[in-house]
This record gives sequence, C-alpha cells and structure tokens, in this order.
Amino acid sequence: MPELRELNYQEITSRLRRLGFRFYRHGKGSHELWVRETDGRVVPVPHYRGKKVRKGTLRAIIREVGVSVVEFMES
Repeated sequence: MPELRELNYQEITSRLRRLGFRFYRHGKGSHELWVRETDGRVVPVPHYRGKKVRKGTLRAIIREVGVSVVEFMES
C-alpha cells in the first residue's frame, strides 16, 4: 500500500489527468485551477518550480479531488 509522500507538480498533474481533470486557468500567485467536467469539481494546485508540494498541501488536494490517499497515489 503506497504511503503519502511529497510530489512535484508534474507528478500531481499526471495523476489528476488520470482522474479526469484538465487545466482550467491560472489562479492567484503560483496556483492553477484544474477542473473535472463530469461533476464540475475545481481543485487548486500550486505550481512550484523545482520544489516538491508538501504532504499537508497534497492531502488537501486529495481531499478536494474526493478520492482516498491510496487511490490518488496508485493512479
């Protein structure tokens, strides 16, 4: 069973694409908004260049996506 670990921007967005999300628009600062057309769910994702997204922020993203940590890490 995969455990939660820090991921970079590319790893997060590739998992979001597999879960049906697409880039929607730029948000405030270094954030982007990703949307899933099937249910209209919008998720903000930080776009930090060269830095990993910390576990707490990643957990908040996963919570907003509406899947479990295991589902997200395995996708």
